Amino acid sequence: MSKKKSVFTITEDLSDLFIERPKANKSDPNRLTIEKALASITRQMEISGNRPRTISDYTIHVNHFKETTRLTYLDDITADRIYDWLSMMDVSNQTKLTRVKCLKAFLSRCFSNGWIDKQFWKTITIRVDNNVKEGTTERDIRKLLSLLDLGDFFQLRDATALLLMFKTGIRINTIVHLENKHIDFDEMLLRLDGAIIKNHQQLLLPFDETLARMLRVLLCQNDAIRREYGIQNNYVFITKQGGIISNSPTHNNIQKRLNKYSRIYGLRNLNPHALRRGFAKSLLNKGANIAEISKALGHSNLAVTTQYLHLDKEEVAESLRKFL
Repeated sequence: MSKKKSVFTITEDLSDLFIERPKANKSDPNRLTIEKALASITRQMEISGNRPRTISDYTIHVNHFKETTRLTYLDDITADRIYDWLSMMDVSNQTKLTRVKCLKAFLSRCFSNGWIDKQFWKTITIRVDNNVKEGTTERDIRKLLSLLDLGDFFQLRDATALLLMFKTGIRINTIVHLENKHIDFDEMLLRLDGAIIKNHQQLLLPFDETLARMLRVLLCQNDAIRREYGIQNNYVFITKQGGIISNSPTHNNIQKRLNKYSRIYGLRNLNPHALRRGFAKSLLNKGANIAEISKALGHSNLAVTTQYLHLDKEEVAESLRKFL
């Protein structure tokens, strides 16, 4: 006599659902390995002129991903495996962000080459609190200017560039391409055309009498140097032979000398970005609104501008008190 089945008895046999089965053979000779993909992409980057440091970062982080996850083939990479890789790291979120950005850049190149069908890595994010960096202060500027010998051409040039960046917020690349025609001494304005501005929009920036005096002396000295070496140009900041200073981030004469002054005199935040942040904070302290500061910095939106303003909790509270 058979046992009566209750309403809780499952009639369909599901016992085979979780039985391990051999995976399908994926030994396709055309299947691309991560190693071969990385080798091809690094070659492409070398041909395109990418920096050796960038190529090295690709190699280090992609290989770390491959070794940690023990994946061999490019089509085995999934979002879950990337999250697994991130969870295995005993590092800060900022370091994780740096590494995953590099891996995502590698995968994007694979996608561009047609080796991957979907950009599944686009949704992978790591939340990192942004530390707002401080800008150069008026005190730092005054201290350095008091220590420099303005009777020496190089130190006058550096001091003028330093003060110009701090008083107007212009970028180091704009400094490099600044010409006499951009300086209006009658109106005490920098008249910057789109050709030397990052966002390619014209910009008018006022300067004070101290800066005007330094600029006049520098331009006069520039003319003497160009005559001595037979150089024809109208750049405001030139080399000792009268040529244009380098605009490479790693070889910019003025930027390197600012770093040198920072080390010698123990001054923090003495670099082009810190000078721009100092300019923004100085304007804010003097009553300028964020929209005006954003326009002066040549930013495309206010969110970028707020990152330049180093405000602690006490400053925010004190500012809000004015509106109570």
